[in-house]
Amino acid sequence: MRVTLVSYISAEYCIRLASALAQEAEVQLILPSEISEPHLSLVSPNVRFIPFDKPRMRQPFRQLLSLRHLLREIHDFRPDVVHLQQGHLWFNLALPLLRRYPLVLTVHDVRHHPGDRSSQKTPQVIFDYGFRRATRVIAHCERMKQQLVEECGVPGSRVDVIQRVLVGHDEIKDAVSADTKRILFFGRIWAYKGLDYLIRAEPLITARVPDARIVIAGEGEDFTRYRQMMQNPDHFEVHNRYVSHEQRAALFAEASVVVLPYVEASQSGVAPLAYMAGKPVVATDVGCLPALVEDGRTGYLVPPRDEHALADAVVRLLTDAQLRHRMGQAGRRKLETECHPDVIAKQTRAVYDRALADTSTRSPRGKEVRPWITTL
Repeated sequence: MRVTLVSYISAEYCIRLASALAQEAEVQLILPSEISEPHLSLVSPNVRFIPFDKPRMRQPFRQLLSLRHLLREIHDFRPDVVHLQQGHLWFNLALPLLRRYPLVLTVHDVRHHPGDRSSQKTPQVIFDYGFRRATRVIAHCERMKQQLVEECGVPGSRVDVIQRVLVGHDEIKDAVSADTKRILFFGRIWAYKGLDYLIRAEPLITARVPDARIVIAGEGEDFTRYRQMMQNPDHFEVHNRYVSHEQRAALFAEASVVVLPYVEASQSGVAPLAYMAGKPVVATDVGCLPALVEDGRTGYLVPPRDEHALADAVVRLLTDAQLRHRMGQAGRRKLETECHPDVIAKQTRAVYDRALADTSTRSPRGKEVRPWITTL
């Protein structure tokens, strides 16, 4: 089987998936150069890697030239299946020019997250067009599948559920740190991440665990309002910047508990990093987080927007070192059985087979929207 994997995002994710797929298929991987460069050492020599310069969204002429280049590469490769990650404003408009190939599309976010300005550069209607046009759609959990059916009109029979590939784990060690009472919030800081609820939980936590410390690491929206919310700034350690891989490894190694207080979510790459470091996770019961965090086994699930429940779960873990260790190790085992690239590649290959079977047994679906970009 010949597969073309295309993405404008999530370079490490795509590289690990493509390299695993290349063990049993011919794989062409097309990614922007700037996001691929830090992960080039992970690219399998069996992958036909095509890096490209990604133009800015508001550069139509350069976008057209880039699309012409990418389409030529795809047509020259003559894949059996094209696999697109999430979608992209300009590439989605060119999908009719790839209609000869079955399209598999992995959805990372069904809807734009509140405050996430980067994903909103592509209008939701353009993403929805790609979701509906795909031969098969991959969602990361059953809740996401249901959302695709109910909000986007994608037939449930065309949606397959596959976990995310584990990324960012090479430098993370399975380490149980000293009893530091450090609570880690890691990742991009947007409104939907619910950081304000963790900040509100701090007095409730430190009243019972006085030496607890909340570590916040990541960049995103203006941090001023979060600082103003802190009742006890001395209980916080803030790294409001891009965090290098080496720094990330140290933060997870030193943490006692990793917290995801999201008010809305599709999936998360933070929980797997916590499990790689042998740390339990406290997360809210939203989106695909329950598929990652098994309540009472790899961590705890709490209601969103509830700082009291969040504080109770964190305190329970901070005060029981054996429980933390047991849950962290259960998380590590979960990764090895569910999120390893080889596991995900086999499941993805089965989706490709279904896409080919679907294409050969039915005619094209409905009336296709014809974007203005019909020739290049």
